[in-house]
Amino acid sequence: MTELPLDQVRTLLAVVDEGTFEAAAAALHVTPSAVSQRVKALEQRTGRILLMRTKPVQPTESGEVVVRLARQLARLERDARAELGMSGAGEATRVSIAVNSDSLATWFLPALTCVPEKLRLCFELRREDQDHTAALLREGLVMAAVTSSSVPVTGCSVRALGTMRYVAVARPDFAERHLDGPLRETLADAPVVVFDRRDDLQDGFVRRLRRGRGGASPVRHFVPTSDGFVEAVAAGLGWGVVPEVQADPLLRSGRLVQLAPDRAVDVPLYWQQWKLDSPALAAVADAVTATAAQTLRPR
Repeated sequence: MTELPLDQVRTLLAVVDEGTFEAAAAALHVTPSAVSQRVKALEQRTGRILLMRTKPVQPTESGEVVVRLARQLARLERDARAELGMSGAGEATRVSIAVNSDSLATWFLPALTCVPEKLRLCFELRREDQDHTAALLREGLVMAAVTSSSVPVTGCSVRALGTMRYVAVARPDFAERHLDGPLRETLADAPVVVFDRRDDLQDGFVRRLRRGRGGASPVRHFVPTSDGFVEAVAAGLGWGVVPEVQADPLLRSGRLVQLAPDRAVDVPLYWQQWKLDSPALAAVADAVTATAAQTLRPR
């Protein structure tokens, strides 16, 4: 069986992380020629092109597989060094996680506070929509992710977390001005608040009301933070579909009204992580799943 030499695998990762062969050479304290030779040797061993020689370089689909392997090996090496007492004084273990904005603004950060402090972890969080976090796992850019996909990424395990419920809401005077009539007719023309250009919740909500036709109004305000999104709706910029947990206090106070109480949107969430025997990842997974069980709706 053809082996993948560790020095070549690590060199490929350095090139991807640094962006150029020259920068990787400086990081590895070798010559650019040595970096190029190692990458070419690895491509010959695998029989595949692993890098697109652009600026910055980009891994091919096959290259992403090797990059993911390199990151996992680095994770295992750090865990082994820690168990052997070889970590530097004060050195913490970094755990990279992709998480969607609404989870980040509601239940996810309290979950991280439940991880035992004695593990000395530092978290690197990457905000990404739950429909797209799996791509970061596939590319090896994160070790774990909160995602809406129950299909495990290659080399990852998956656990169900629960369901995040969303409700369509608006400020009362906004509803009086723009939604005075059958909701399926008026909602499509009313100004709307949208998280970003990949946010399909509002369009999907309108399509369900109209049996697959159309979408939300082209008069839309983009507000790419979870708390800011809710505040924009509460301020009357437009209507929006927001997490139930964020809407509840505003509904109780009368700042918002629910537009279709019988048409909540339920988004299932899953925890995916690398299949590694890593104490750090195991502790984070346990804390996340326990907190999710307490705060999210059961599936």
